[in-house]
Amino acid sequence: MTKIAVLLAGCGRFDGSEIHESVLTLLSIQQAGAKYQCFSLNENQHHVNNHLTEERVANETRNMMLESSRIARGNILDLANIDIIEYDGLIIPGGNGVASNLFTLAEDGEKFTVHPIVKKVANEFTKAGKPVGYICISPAMIPVVYDFPVKMTIGTDIGTAELVSKLGAIHQNCNVNEICIDNEHKIVSTPAYMLANSIAEAYSGISKLCMEIVKLT
Repeated sequence: MTKIAVLLAGCGRFDGSEIHESVLTLLSIQQAGAKYQCFSLNENQHHVNNHLTEERVANETRNMMLESSRIARGNILDLANIDIIEYDGLIIPGGNGVASNLFTLAEDGEKFTVHPIVKKVANEFTKAGKPVGYICISPAMIPVVYDFPVKMTIGTDIGTAELVSKLGAIHQNCNVNEICIDNEHKIVSTPAYMLANSIAEAYSGISKLCMEIVKLT
């Protein structure tokens, strides 16, 4: 059976992976007839937020892998040890925390970098001809992950679209229920909560992305 790796960066949209997007990704992979395995980085989050007040919490640290295990129900592996031979594709849900933990867009703007392990693993999947899916804000890392132009979307946000285009991506505006497919490189992206006003709207694009990733395997 097709097996998809899912990369999480914590638990909660302000300081980790967006929970709705993550759970919908896992659900949609199974609905597409495939299995999933969750991965994370065994490192501390960039910061911690109070998700009720949306404020950052000073002097508190949380480990990405431990926090991600809340979403994965404990079934989480260290991305540093992944063997991509065992997996047919990779999907990275979004969340504001992803733009601090997996890459540094939130802090560094257009000078952002991508975590070296994340960059290495994503490139290994693509070089092996295996599909990679990016959801919500995670597609913004694409032009720094790859050293070639990739057709992608972050939705319709003008500022982010201009940034990724400046860095070499080929941005395509998409609605919340649409996906952008780079068939040459098997890279798929969708806006999700970059545009979604409800969990149902987020699901409309995520389910299509997961279906396409499984189809491309």
